[in-house]
Amino acid sequence: MSALVLLNSAQIARHNAGSLGVLCTKAQYSTDAPRALKTTNLAAMKRGTGGRSSFNGMVATVFGSTGFMGRYVCNKLGKIGTQMILPYRSDHYDAIRLKVAGDLGQVLFQFFHLEDEESIRKAVRHSNVVINLVGRDWETNNFNFTDLHVNGARRLAKVCREMGVERFIHVSALNASAAPEPLVLKEGSKFLKSKYYGELAVRDEFPDATIFRPADIYGQEDRFIRYYSHTWRKHLAGIPLWHKGEKTIKQPVFCSDVAQGIVNAARDPETAGKIYQAVGPRRYYLSELVDWFNRVMRKETKLFSYGRYDLRWDPSFMLKAKLTEVICPSFKVGELHPERVEREHVTDVVLPSIPTLEDLDVTLTKMEDQIPWELRPYRAAQYYDAELDEFEKPAPPKYIEATTRV
Repeated sequence: MSALVLLNSAQIARHNAGSLGVLCTKAQYSTDAPRALKTTNLAAMKRGTGGRSSFNGMVATVFGSTGFMGRYVCNKLGKIGTQMILPYRSDHYDAIRLKVAGDLGQVLFQFFHLEDEESIRKAVRHSNVVINLVGRDWETNNFNFTDLHVNGARRLAKVCREMGVERFIHVSALNASAAPEPLVLKEGSKFLKSKYYGELAVRDEFPDATIFRPADIYGQEDRFIRYYSHTWRKHLAGIPLWHKGEKTIKQPVFCSDVAQGIVNAARDPETAGKIYQAVGPRRYYLSELVDWFNRVMRKETKLFSYGRYDLRWDPSFMLKAKLTEVICPSFKVGELHPERVEREHVTDVVLPSIPTLEDLDVTLTKMEDQIPWELRPYRAAQYYDAELDEFEKPAPPKYIEATTRV
């Protein structure tokens, strides 16, 4: 009976072969012995049809993948078929969520420690691209800024050079300087100072490294817009800002744009040895941004009167920041600490001689298109089911064209 059905199917397929019929009457089974690979170079192997299940020839090790920017970089790398090795030093549950960035076998994990060169070698020995996203906004009992941003970056670059890694991408910070201008703190920002010397250390060990200097990055679970939305940032029913935020200019950038720029640089060999400024398309006064955030969160009513006032005349707020740093050495309440207060009032300086993300073919996202979505969970009376058009649409902030670089 089975043979009769197959015979009839073959006749029908042969009859329709002129249109869409397909005849498959005999399976071909090879009895040849296994063939040896012509080459063991991963970049020369079959790449597939594209997407997370394919392989584009790039094996990337992403240090700092468990952080804020790590998830966006890993997602974009996996989306184009990159095999990823993700080193981690914390609990494995902090890294396991990145498993879905690529298909089965595309994402591998490797335990490492920043001061253990052997563990770093194991993490980069199969990679042709290494991305350094390691960094902290405050010093801890285990790592200070020099250990992390200077010595750690130097060690990663040194090991990558010794292991023959083709590309090394290092993420620094905008406004990095050997002598940052002091505002709130007498010695200035130690974070920006360490980032500057970190760039020098990377250049010394890996001259062809690509360096990114991002401004304040906003996005899901960031430390910029959520810093200002947190209750702990408020003080005495107001928001203390240096000169009320009217002398500080910021050019925030969307996290997805920074990640896309890093991926584009990793794929383009012409970016080796260059520096890129990762900034947004528009510049804003800090006062405009904070007022706009409050309007979006519906916190300009009589119940939520969070007006701005001059930080210079309120020493109690800095005392609050210092106490937060002492009481919470590892995880700051509301991300508040003196170093953060100092750095938030530094004006973003964008040099016209250094390329930006637009030079990497990145279409920049405007804050006006993204912030309402990001701040929606932080609106006042979130439980209230508002009627359509019951609340006026918040007025957007005034901005300065980004083409006007200082």
